[in-house]
Amino acid sequence: MAKVCEICGKGPLTGNNVSHAHNKTRRRWLPNLKKVRMVTESGATKRGRVCTRCIRSGAVVKPA
Repeated sequence: MAKVCEICGKGPLTGNNVSHAHNKTRRRWLPNLKKVRMVTESGATKRGRVCTRCIRSGAVVKPA
């Protein structure tokens, strides 16, 4: 299962760890995903992996 938000498509970013001696090794920044139950456009309830930015902004409608 990919680490991608189902609403906005936000996924992992890549870059370097940089030590004090300026050695560089590759690393990843993962999005803050949560498993939530949400209401789809058709009115059905489904479970999905959504980033916390989408939850906070109201892009995800939670069931009652």
